[in-house]
Amino acid sequence: MSKIISAEEAAKLIKDNDFVATTGTSGLAGLPEELLVSIGARYEKKQSPKNITFMNGSGIGINTEGRGMDHIAYEGLVKRVISGHAGFSHRMSRLITEDKIEGYFFPQGVITQLWRSIAGKKPGVITKVGLNTLMDPRIQGGKINSVTKEDLISVVELNGEEWLHYHNLPVNVAIIRGTTADVNGNITTEHEVANFEILSLATAVKNNGGIVIAQVEKIAEAGSLNPKQVRVPGVMVDYVVVSQNPEYHYQTMARAYDPVLSGELRVPLQSIKPVKLDAKKVISRRAAMELSPKSIVNLGVGMPSIVSAVATEEGVADEMTLTIEFGLFGGSPAPGMDFGASYNPDAIINHDHMFDFYDGGGLDVSFLGLAQLDQHGNVNVSKFGPRLMGPGGFINISQSSKKVVFMGTFAVGSKERFENGQIIIEDHGKGKKIIDHVEQITFSGEYASKAGTPVLYITERGVFDVVDGKLRLIEIAPGVDLEQDIIARMDFRPLIAKNLKMMDPAIFQEQWGNLKDIIEEKKNFTLAYN
Repeated sequence: MSKIISAEEAAKLIKDNDFVATTGTSGLAGLPEELLVSIGARYEKKQSPKNITFMNGSGIGINTEGRGMDHIAYEGLVKRVISGHAGFSHRMSRLITEDKIEGYFFPQGVITQLWRSIAGKKPGVITKVGLNTLMDPRIQGGKINSVTKEDLISVVELNGEEWLHYHNLPVNVAIIRGTTADVNGNITTEHEVANFEILSLATAVKNNGGIVIAQVEKIAEAGSLNPKQVRVPGVMVDYVVVSQNPEYHYQTMARAYDPVLSGELRVPLQSIKPVKLDAKKVISRRAAMELSPKSIVNLGVGMPSIVSAVATEEGVADEMTLTIEFGLFGGSPAPGMDFGASYNPDAIINHDHMFDFYDGGGLDVSFLGLAQLDQHGNVNVSKFGPRLMGPGGFINISQSSKKVVFMGTFAVGSKERFENGQIIIEDHGKGKKIIDHVEQITFSGEYASKAGTPVLYITERGVFDVVDGKLRLIEIAPGVDLEQDIIARMDFRPLIAKNLKMMDPAIFQEQWGNLKDIIEEKKNFTLAYN
């Protein structure tokens, strides 16, 4: 029997009450979107399947409605969503917000590792990732609306320490994506930006007695694929769908395919255009000053990815190893709508294995986004009023890194310009980001303080840290008035460092050029110290 079927035929394989999980993250990368389109279309036409559980590791979709999980966002089709990030799937997010379906957020890394636990019949994922955050059942237990009742996370004690236990789940349908399949179902990923967690998910479902459906670009003859390039063996794949619409097999959010982003072609990094001078670049320059030679670094989505561009522009990108949580080591992470890919990576490993490296303390420093910050150093990037985003890999990375640098503009919608090494604030914006209590705890300042993890919070107006559970201002931007431009724009008065420093005026100028000297000074200090 041929494994090759149409997307419409694949949709008929999904039954009422099935537990469906997919790969795909960072927008559209790795997402078998054509299969989601067919499942949604079948429900519209036949009202089948009903009451499925849907699970995925990170953000799938784009900034506008109608992609990612939105294809299956029907009340009656989906009963429950378990996701690392729902912010790119706007209709599905609304169904959760309106209490029309059950919703859970899990850390991205935990989801990818949970497939291995299920595959190997292990007891679930037992980890410290998520303690004291929205994942902790004493806070929310990952539940994100009022109709979500079942406990899927527990607190356990082992050897006198607290851990979180993420329970195994009865997943029985996997929809995965690759580039090529042979007629026996062996899957390769040569055009993908990463390998993702396709092997772990397929193994979990097969060992659970379920079915695995793979979406690919093309079919090859049996025996024609290099076995070292096969990411999922054919014995684990039940059905193969060849994508008929390139729009639903995008490489990233921005493009259908670029061999540079799949690591098939290397390019001179000097060809990457410098980022324009604005508040984001100023923040990224100040953050880049926290880089150290030979360090292993994670760059989060959004503003943190600009750190890579700054390092490249300043000629120090080769002094450290930049990584992306989807499994990429080295090179220069791609910014914007291409996030998730990297220019000239040195290695690409599986998504779930990257989180083994992260969770075990492999990162020297991480640069992450900052949406809300409170007086205790807690950070929220996952929920804002009715808008659900989700943590993605944020919790894994922020709790496990040896040092954490959060990056964000001081206020919502502020406007500023830069002259003579100073910041001139033209508009204070429409909302505060530094508030008494964050809406949701995605990062716990208390947990970091107890663990002794150094933490910085960098904005264009000032730099903060945490001392004794209280936020403290340690640097102020040139041209900023402490009381009018900072204190008056916060919900509380922070601690003020006795030796309050001025942020380097050079980072507020069109040309900087000092980062190489900063890195070299750290290198010489390390040599002298050793």
